[in-house]
Amino acid sequence: MDQAIYLATLVGTALVLAAAFSSLIAFRFGAPLLLLFLAIGLASGQDGLGIEFDNAGIAYFVGSLALAVILFDSGFGTPVNVLRQAGLPALSLATIGVAITTVIFGVAAHYLTGFSWLESFLLGAATASTDAAAVFFLLRAGNINLRERVRSTLEIESGTNDPIAIFLTLTLVEIIAIGADPEAQVLFLDLVLGFFVTMGLGAAVGILGGFGIVRLVEWLNLDRGLLPIFVLALSLLVFAAAGSIGGSGFLAVYLAGLVAGNSNMRASGALGRFQDGISWLGQIIMFLVLGLFATPSQFLPLMPVALALGLVLMFIARPIAVWLCLKPFSLTQTETTFISWVGLRGAVSILLALTPLIGGLEHGRTIFNIAFMIVLVSLVVQGWTVGPLARRLGLIVPARAGPIEKVELELPGSAHHELLSYRVVPGSPVLRGERFPRWARPSLVVREGRSMKFPDFGRLVAGDRVYIFVSDRYPALLDRLFTSRVDLDPEDAEFFGAFAVDPARPAAELEAAYGTGLTEAEIKMTIGELFLSRFGGHVEYADRLTLGSIELIVRDIDEKGRITAIGLSFEPTRPQPLVPERLRDRMHRVLRWLRGSPVEQDV
Repeated sequence: MDQAIYLATLVGTALVLAAAFSSLIAFRFGAPLLLLFLAIGLASGQDGLGIEFDNAGIAYFVGSLALAVILFDSGFGTPVNVLRQAGLPALSLATIGVAITTVIFGVAAHYLTGFSWLESFLLGAATASTDAAAVFFLLRAGNINLRERVRSTLEIESGTNDPIAIFLTLTLVEIIAIGADPEAQVLFLDLVLGFFVTMGLGAAVGILGGFGIVRLVEWLNLDRGLLPIFVLALSLLVFAAAGSIGGSGFLAVYLAGLVAGNSNMRASGALGRFQDGISWLGQIIMFLVLGLFATPSQFLPLMPVALALGLVLMFIARPIAVWLCLKPFSLTQTETTFISWVGLRGAVSILLALTPLIGGLEHGRTIFNIAFMIVLVSLVVQGWTVGPLARRLGLIVPARAGPIEKVELELPGSAHHELLSYRVVPGSPVLRGERFPRWARPSLVVREGRSMKFPDFGRLVAGDRVYIFVSDRYPALLDRLFTSRVDLDPEDAEFFGAFAVDPARPAAELEAAYGTGLTEAEIKMTIGELFLSRFGGHVEYADRLTLGSIELIVRDIDEKGRITAIGLSFEPTRPQPLVPERLRDRMHRVLRWLRGSPVEQDV
């Protein structure tokens, strides 16, 4: 008995360590991290090292708990301002987009697999949601600094579309399991009614649970080491409570994290770091378990169908759904194209594909195997092309600031204050003499091993370690004082234009100098007001406005969203075409040859 415990612990910890070590490889080469985790699980399974694991119920239970932890962390780390900025388009993708993807994919699956309509839509629902972990890791590992609007939309969509896909999948499994064959109208009404009930209960429990977590953390004087465990247990309690009354536990735990993370509650910094670590552990465990459960030897006969369905999902179902959902919003064609491509499938799709097996459906194993291979196709094809596509579409912008060396120290008895430690780096604004705001005065400076009180240290020098006691509601201005200077890539040197123009100058000067074709009303505005008017009252860092032969670029904005610096370029940029011109010409010649038309030869 003891030997079995030691052996199981040895194997389990070895797999977790191997997965954690593989993250270094993924960060080095920009590989999809989920793909490496799954590969380790597959290599350790029945067709690899021979570890036998074929319990779908346990796999689903472990995966569900891990997903609940991941969703709570996703909500905890989502700022409200991000939700306000891209909430509507992202929620449209997470609800209507998932439904459209399910329908289009289900039609293709019906004709390619021979499944019944309900089984085909079930496979579509299981693979309809994107994987937040895979998307965020690729953006970080590839140093892809996207436009804020695009990044926010992807973040919120990835964090909120799982509950919808889970609801559709579980509902279809129940209908197929009881052998019902409802009419289309009845099925549609049942789905709509069930959706509002499930999501409504989940939302109510999640919001109330989030406020409850905040109140309990504030009221109870728990030990600092116990507090993160307490919050984790409360988040799982919210998840279980919502599910037990017929609501969506996954939506509930995400909203609870969203409420708790934006409440400025005590020890939020330590809780965030703990949540980040436990979320990584949850991802590793979930991916390894799902990889162990799969049997690669069963994939080969289904590979052509799975590959075809994966291509349908990437090139037809997802793009159509994204285009329809984002059409009412002010996203450009290139932004819509990128969002449609960054729809990586991941662990949630594999987890949902377990439900047909648990429900005892006739084609349950086939559905699982196809869904697993679709995830692999998505990670291989889309995962390695996210960065190149973002650069080709012109969506990557130079970083506004360089790296910052900062440590957050939480002090006992200071519920809503923290001690920040900054290292003064060369080129930072504070080193150039920029003053501290009134609400932030240095308490201590450590220079060459000696500590000095304010203001005995005099002028700061590079290498100083500055300690500042501030409220936890401090603005980002303090970070910007200590950030290092950005070294732009030569390709980005002209990104912000040839020279700067004052946003407060009259727009009439642009019209007089360059003939930009402004209206009479726009001529009476300032250049900053003109920019805001053309963008509906809200602009972002690096937004570009083409006016005839010139282009205006937002160089910087303040904390209130006001434009503080604008660049002017005489060469308006155009994103490169998605398909290079020479390759596009060759594709056209191939199509003409297939139609029997004469083909022109290359000169």
